Amino acid sequence: MWKFIHKLASPPHFYGLAAKIIPWFFLPGLILIFYGLYGGLLLAPPDYQQGDAFRIIYVHVPSAYLSLMAYSIMAISAGIGLIWRLKLAHAVAAAAAPIGAWFTFLALATGSIWGRPMWGTWWEWGDPRLTSELVMLFLYFGYMALRGAIDDTAKADRASAVLALVGAVNVPIIHFSVEWWSSLHQGPTLMKKGGPAMDAAMLYPLLAMILGFTLIFGALLLRRVRTEVLYRERRTRWVRHLVLSSAVEKK
Repeated sequence: MWKFIHKLASPPHFYGLAAKIIPWFFLPGLILIFYGLYGGLLLAPPDYQQGDAFRIIYVHVPSAYLSLMAYSIMAISAGIGLIWRLKLAHAVAAAAAPIGAWFTFLALATGSIWGRPMWGTWWEWGDPRLTSELVMLFLYFGYMALRGAIDDTAKADRASAVLALVGAVNVPIIHFSVEWWSSLHQGPTLMKKGGPAMDAAMLYPLLAMILGFTLIFGALLLRRVRTEVLYRERRTRWVRHLVLSSAVEKK
C-alpha cells in the first residue's frame, strides 16, 4: 500500500498515469451531463411551486457541491504537502484553486438568477449560505493571489497551504448554514432522512448532472496538475527527455 502511494507521488509516474485516466473521466462526464440536461430541461415536470424556474437547479447544485469539494481537495492536498513535504500534493492544491473558483462563481451566479424570481431579490446579505459562499470565492482568490505574489515556489507552497487550511473552516459553515441559522435557502433535499424529497423524473437527471460535473472536474484537475508538474519539474532530466521525445515525434 505504502509502496503504491510512494509511486503515485512520483511526478513522472503521476504525469503518465493522469494522461491515461483523463479520457475515462471526461467522456463519461460529458455523456452524463448531456443526459442530465435532456432529462432535467425537457423531460422533468415543472415544480408545483416554482414552475420551470426550478430547472436552474441542474447547474446550480452541482456547481455549489463542487465549490466545496474543490476547496476540500485543495486544503487536504495543501495539508499533506505541508506536513509530508510532497511537491505533488502542493501541485494538486495549486491546480484545484482556479477550477474551484470558477465553480464557486457559477454557483453564486446561478443562485442569484434563481433567487430573483423566488425571493424577489438578486442578493440577500442576511442569508448565511450566500454570504459564506462568497467568502469562499474570496478565499480562492486570496490563495491564488498569495501564490502569485511569492516568486519562490517552496515558500509560496508553504504560505498558501496555511491560508488554505485556515479557510477550510468555511466548508462546514457553508454546508450546515441552512440548519444552524435562519436562511432563505431550503433545507437538505437529497441528503435527508427518509430519502430524497424529489420526484424520480427530477432526481435522476440531477444525480447524473452531479456525477457528470464531478467527472469533468476530475478530468480538468488532472490536466491542470499535469501542467503544474511540468512547470515544477521543468529542469529535471525526465522532463527534458519528454520534450526531446515530443520534438522527435513531430519531425
